[in-house]
Amino acid sequence: MRILITGGSGFVGRLLCRRLARDGHELMVLSRTPDSARQGLPEGCDIRDTVAAFAQREPEAIVNLAGEPIAGKRWSEAQKRRLFDSRLSVTQQLVDLCRQSSTPPRVMISGSAMGYYGDQGQRAVDETTSPNEEFAHRLCAQWEAKAHEAERHGVRVVLLRTGLVLDAGGGALAKLLPAFRMGLGGRFGDGRQFMPWIHREDHVRSIEFLLDHDTLSGAFNASAPHPVRNAEFAATLARQLHRPALMPVPAPLLQLGLGEMSHLLLSGADMRPRRLLDAGFRFNYETLDAALADILRRGRAAA
Repeated sequence: MRILITGGSGFVGRLLCRRLARDGHELMVLSRTPDSARQGLPEGCDIRDTVAAFAQREPEAIVNLAGEPIAGKRWSEAQKRRLFDSRLSVTQQLVDLCRQSSTPPRVMISGSAMGYYGDQGQRAVDETTSPNEEFAHRLCAQWEAKAHEAERHGVRVVLLRTGLVLDAGGGALAKLLPAFRMGLGGRFGDGRQFMPWIHREDHVRSIEFLLDHDTLSGAFNASAPHPVRNAEFAATLARQLHRPALMPVPAPLLQLGLGEMSHLLLSGADMRPRRLLDAGFRFNYETLDAALADILRRGRAAA
């Protein structure tokens, strides 16, 4: 297929592009900086800086991964606007592309996040769970609603509510590893909050799976079947590194340093991938131990 990918030069997008190119797909990648994006993407990718630039090529599928990192900066009012604008603007442009195409794309897979559900305490969460009203939910809900507009033009829309994506060289793990390698890691707050996670390899495989299955649409939780609490995550990472995890970060310290954004680290959802499993998708990395063992082994081999 001809596949248009936004966010293709990002942490998930780079691996996705390599996999899709390997399988013979024709890739079109949206990037604000095409020259630098070209360095990390497969040869032959058509990289442009606007969605409109692809209008004449009429993609057959879209994977929309673009968006300012939600945990990248403190949530000032200006940063909140950037978080909304970076998601809604690109998604609106994709909807416009679908509307203007003589043959609209067959499918659009559009990013969302576990933040859609908000703080769910200790209860298990699947795609039918009602969300808790808070900033992260409003952000994800508006992003999803914008993507849903493509359905008016005959496009199958899939929404991926993604947990923490784990792999070497980026994402949340890259921020945690330096402290944990020095034995300075630990839980956040009381550590009882859930941390849905997914190995980057499984995340990319789930996107390929959803591209290929024409009957699947709507929201899917992109997270491993066995989410863990924050304290268990810290203990498992420390054990895999053969280091202690003796330096918890008190909740008041996180709140002081990060403000409202600290809520992301101190709350969570026991998010389960019910619809992916029901559709027949099988995870290569179901447990955190298996995922971290693979990631750290490959990290050592590359060092």
